[in-house]
This record gives sequence, C-alpha cells and structure tokens, in this order.
Amino acid sequence: MTKWEYVTVPLLVHATKQILDTWGEDGWELVQVVPGPNNPEQLVAYLKREKGAQA
Repeated sequence: MTKWEYVTVPLLVHATKQILDTWGEDGWELVQVVPGPNNPEQLVAYLKREKGAQA
C-alpha cells in the first residue's frame, strides 16, 4: 500500500510557476489549488508525494 505525505504551500500570484517548479523538483505533485481561508485572493496549493521519496 502506498503511503503519502502532504504539504500546503501559499502561492504568490507573481511567482506561481517558480514556486510549483521548485516543489516539483523535490518530488511533490500538485493535487489542488484553493482560495486561502482568510483571503480568497491568496491561493493555497496542496501537494503530495510518496512517503520516503525525498529527492
């Protein structure tokens, strides 16, 4: 059975690609992007990777 670890990451609108590319290089896969809880204009990314798969 595959085990996953998860992380939430705030996304800055002017650097979204750079932020996601950086996390992707470490093996994280984007699952979903949602509005932030306190400010709908602030985006939060949910990412996952297989547990123990650190780059």
